[in-house]
Amino acid sequence: MTVPLAAQMETLKTVADYVDGKILIDATVPLDTVIGGGPARYVDLWQGSVAGRTAEILAKKDVKVISGFNNISNSHLMNFNEEIDCDCLISGDDLESKKIAMKLIDKIPGIKCIDCGPLEKVRIVEKITPLLIGLNIKYKSHYGGLKITELNID
Repeated sequence: MTVPLAAQMETLKTVADYVDGKILIDATVPLDTVIGGGPARYVDLWQGSVAGRTAEILAKKDVKVISGFNNISNSHLMNFNEEIDCDCLISGDDLESKKIAMKLIDKIPGIKCIDCGPLEKVRIVEKITPLLIGLNIKYKSHYGGLKITELNID
């Protein structure tokens, strides 16, 4: 799921009847644009993160919320002709669901998926996004992303 924060609750209400037994990958980031500000500023949420808010809203459903794609630009994701030279940081509380999500994400050419731990870690990951947006604006790019180095992942 990737929607503007202002549309998150209504979107979740719309899909709530269809998420039982499913994995929901949430890529939404709380940017200041939701209250009329700029895309390079973060808005703190009571739940700590958008994915945490998603999990709270869907708490009565049997859905596994995984956070992912927060730090990969939409320009990268829409450019189907090139490999994506970024890492995809994911967080979630259900290990099996994270493994399934990682298997799917690893099918995208160039992306390396990194498990950042439980869903509570996304409160850190989401805050990187406005920094990347600001850097892309400053350096007139649409493709600036994140790479984590020197991890022994496999």
